[in-house]
Amino acid sequence: MRVTEMIFLDERELTERYIQSPGPGGQHVNKAATSVQLRFDVQGSTSLPPEVKNRLMQIAGKRLTKDGVLIITAHSFRSRERNRQEARQRLAHLIRRATQVPKRRLKTRPPRGARERRLQQKKHRSTKKRLRHPPLVNDD
Repeated sequence: MRVTEMIFLDERELTERYIQSPGPGGQHVNKAATSVQLRFDVQGSTSLPPEVKNRLMQIAGKRLTKDGVLIITAHSFRSRERNRQEARQRLAHLIRRATQVPKRRLKTRPPRGARERRLQQKKHRSTKKRLRHPPLVNDD
């Protein structure tokens, strides 16, 4: 399966299992297993470079098991084949996202003018609220 120009997944690394779908299908849904559960062993894969594997495991979140197996379930369509295509597209999309190196964040400070405006707004709000109270009366 071709993911990018540089990354090809071996079909033997993908395992598909068909289960009963909770999605649309009427009475047919009770007797046909149209939902697809696609499994891809990220840690054991020889098709992915190590840095892409690490990013993919971070992106995967709850879809990743403790053993490093990525599980994608597709049950949007009534057809087994369309669900299979959907699961493979989602896997390819996740791997493409993992190939993109995140930009490093540069630390920045707010400009001096912005800090001064913020303090002026705070003073203005406190003055406005202080004027809402009745004046203090001195009993000298």
